[in-house]
Amino acid sequence: MSDTMDIQEILNYLPQRYPILMIDKVISIVQGKSIIAIKNVTVNEPYFLGHFPGKPIMPGVLILESMAQATGILALHANKDRSNKEGLYLFAGVDYARFKRPVLPGDQLRIEAEVLKIKGDIWKCKVYAKVDNEVVCEAELMGAGTSS
Repeated sequence: MSDTMDIQEILNYLPQRYPILMIDKVISIVQGKSIIAIKNVTVNEPYFLGHFPGKPIMPGVLILESMAQATGILALHANKDRSNKEGLYLFAGVDYARFKRPVLPGDQLRIEAEVLKIKGDIWKCKVYAKVDNEVVCEAELMGAGTSS
């Protein structure tokens, strides 16, 4: 069964808030298996002031952060008894990251993650970030759950 989430439900899973909250919507989540999430990239994001003046490009580390937040929702959703108030899901590692093209204001980042392995509270996922169905970034990400 596939679920969706609006921003209000996302806020129940992620502790991040503006300006670092990177997920606007979840369009599909299959418990413990996969997620598809959306990040709308707008010109009024604060990082565009300095990256780069006159040629705004979304920083690669923030693309990875968006991908990591999507995997965090996926992991926390698998254990619905655990909310962001009872611990954190932390970004623990990144392997094989590749950036294929810049992400610009007006783009909609579609993040697709699939679980590769779960060992205890450590999750490893293959994650793609796409714009207009074109891969802009891909990586294997690891995250770890913590207790409060």
